[in-house]
Amino acid sequence: MSESPRPSRPYSRRGALRLGGRVLTGATLAGLAGTGAVRSFAPSAAAHGGLLDRPLRIGYLPITDAGALLVAYERGLLADAGVDAERPVLFRSWDSLAQALTTGQVDVVHMLMPMALQLRIAKKAPIKVVAWGHTNGSALTVAPRITDVAQLAGAKVAIPFWWSVHNVLLQRMLDAAGLKAVTGTASAAAGTVQLLVMSPADMVPALQTGSIAGFVVADPFSAMAEASGAGHVLRFLGDVWKDHACCAVTVREDLATAHPEAATALVASVVRAQQWLSAHRTGGARTLGPTGYLPQPVKAIDKVFNRTAAAYRDVLRHPPWQGQRLGFSAFPAASYTASLVELMGRTTVDGDTSFLSGLTGAAAHRELVDDRFVTQALSSVGIPLVRNRKELIEP
Repeated sequence: MSESPRPSRPYSRRGALRLGGRVLTGATLAGLAGTGAVRSFAPSAAAHGGLLDRPLRIGYLPITDAGALLVAYERGLLADAGVDAERPVLFRSWDSLAQALTTGQVDVVHMLMPMALQLRIAKKAPIKVVAWGHTNGSALTVAPRITDVAQLAGAKVAIPFWWSVHNVLLQRMLDAAGLKAVTGTASAAAGTVQLLVMSPADMVPALQTGSIAGFVVADPFSAMAEASGAGHVLRFLGDVWKDHACCAVTVREDLATAHPEAATALVASVVRAQQWLSAHRTGGARTLGPTGYLPQPVKAIDKVFNRTAAAYRDVLRHPPWQGQRLGFSAFPAASYTASLVELMGRTTVDGDTSFLSGLTGAAAHRELVDDRFVTQALSSVGIPLVRNRKELIEP
């Protein structure tokens, strides 16, 4: 029997005054950064009465990957752990979300793992990955006429960001089909596929009008394309890389260094949220949809949580992996980071890849990931740690 979601938590007065009910944009954040508006944590939390001196600020994109972080707030798990937080703020692009975190406008986000790695290693951004927020939950969705990856030759395919698992795994699938990914504005030639960075919200309409032949992104957009008839799932990325993490819970480094108790409470809340979502998949859709966190139809969100292998028997190559539905695992395995670094080195992007030269997976993991808090959180609830897995990647 599924548990009813808690009532929506109101905006804090401070958050309402600061945001004025509007979504923050990259331009707004750039202006704030230019005025020196970055707010760091004060040395003492005594004035606020909690684990921090002010409410924690959460940023997210409206995709199901953000589910655990949003549920940690919405169901009061953060508050129960002693962390006062403002209502999570919705961002429209990965660029604006990253800028908000790196300039100190928010304290914690769910972030693309390759993006977090590029920001930390190449840009020396003051961020740390403290946990995974989920596993799987993404798909390559194509126009109805396309039944094989090879049929994407000469076509345009949308990705959410160059530094994304979506781009990494799409190109692995293209390589396996004998196709080459190209960037830029030039039309794709025979044997190539032109990649375009596009906002997730724009992908289903673009597929519907025929301006792209497919897209690869986090859900619930594949479910929306299926419901509208705009397209169908050709491959689930969880069926390409078993239990991979598209996004990770990423924090400002000063949260981890100056307030380890708060970081521990944050990660423990995310772990509890993952456990609740795993046990209440239908409840997860109701919690995320009607409260306004995710603007997509509740039926599409629910489908992401509850897809069955039987329903996609013609799509899945590895049914036991359960790659067709959103999964939950918090511990950031070093083996995953190492495989990601290796794959990123073979992925075409529109940007500087020199930071990957000579970078080892072990060094990248040490620099990017702080697993102290998730280790403690998982141990406290009896979930075993798997520091190094056998990474199964079979396009």
